Amino acid sequence: MDRSQLFAHIGGEPAVRRLVDTFYDLMDRLPEARGVRALHPPSLDGSRDKLHWFLVGWMGGPPLYISRFGHPRLRARHLPFAIGEAERDGWLRCMNEALASCVADAEARAVLQEALAGLADHMRNQS
Repeated sequence: MDRSQLFAHIGGEPAVRRLVDTFYDLMDRLPEARGVRALHPPSLDGSRDKLHWFLVGWMGGPPLYISRFGHPRLRARHLPFAIGEAERDGWLRCMNEALASCVADAEARAVLQEALAGLADHMRNQS
């Protein structure tokens, strides 16, 4: 399965919103995510919207993020934040748990886990 097919396969925009909300709920709760949570503002509302808009397009849906902000330039947008292995791992812990909770199809979940692990590692800017 190609990443660009995932949007429709997992259930479209409502499924992506559920995934993002579950992800950020976990980020607020899991001790392993304290470091990455500290990089976010007190309210996660804006972060929830931006990740939702990004993932919708990234998974093959409409380019919601790009239509609002232009090219994501993810690495450049994350450079002001100290992101090391601990932050990456905390982010991935939350995302993998959210995927396990929200994406029933094992193949789709595996494709997402692999692609998001690469993306998370690419955001690292600290040793």
